[in-house]
Amino acid sequence: MSGGNIIRQLLRRSPLSQSSVLWPLPSLILKDQDGYGSAGLQSLRAVLLLGAGVSGFLGFSTVAFAADEAEHGLEAPNYPWPHKGILSSYDHASIRRGHQVYTQVCASCHSMSLVSYRDLVGIAYTEEEVKAMAAEIEVVDGPNDEGEMFTRPGKLSDRFPQPYANEQAARFANGGAYPPDLSLITKARHNGQNYVFSLLTGYRDPPAGVTIREGLHYNPYFPGGAIAMPKMLNDDAVEYEDGTPATESQMGKDVVTFLAWAAEPEMEERKLVLLFLPHCNA
Repeated sequence: MSGGNIIRQLLRRSPLSQSSVLWPLPSLILKDQDGYGSAGLQSLRAVLLLGAGVSGFLGFSTVAFAADEAEHGLEAPNYPWPHKGILSSYDHASIRRGHQVYTQVCASCHSMSLVSYRDLVGIAYTEEEVKAMAAEIEVVDGPNDEGEMFTRPGKLSDRFPQPYANEQAARFANGGAYPPDLSLITKARHNGQNYVFSLLTGYRDPPAGVTIREGLHYNPYFPGGAIAMPKMLNDDAVEYEDGTPATESQMGKDVVTFLAWAAEPEMEERKLVLLFLPHCNA
């Protein structure tokens, strides 16, 4: 029987289970009665080899994707941030609420060493409000005329206070983990704003078979899935002065908006320049 006839007989058979169809195939990939492999058999052999190769590649791709996801973290969704449009500006009410979330929730562990109090003036607060806010902290200054250091109330030119004296103190207080500075965090991380929001709101129980070491917490968006920072955003963790309900997602949106502004405070001016530049050249 020629290879072509064998293939035609296979095609005429009624649908069977995968195992009953594939089982006879090895015995069919033989030479014909004259001892020579026909063109039909050669084609069938090529198709089977191609199918095996594709199946192996897909299986390897699935394993590789899962391994990459575990190593680098789950890819964050893209959220419709209001300030992302060409002519869109920051939501300044959200910046103010986000600063409140940072101050009351994040600042005890995370610094923002590149932001000064005066940067908030006209953005989220009046100058008087910011002066009163800065005066609540104590700053080590000096030396004075006698060569000694002294403390004074904060002022507009001061940077946000550091939660720890140095990196060693920060690691000691956080079980060896070093909380990153948040001044440029939305620029320093891939898919920055989406990543930070997903990380803050993405805590969940580990899936079956995944064990998290004591002192760590499962978060699929964090590389490796195990993060030292516990879940910090819980409903009503803060009380917004404007009455906005402080849900987990609302606080996440607000603090990410604040961090986006801190990393790119010139965004609105840049958009205005790009908007009016063509008219200036006309």
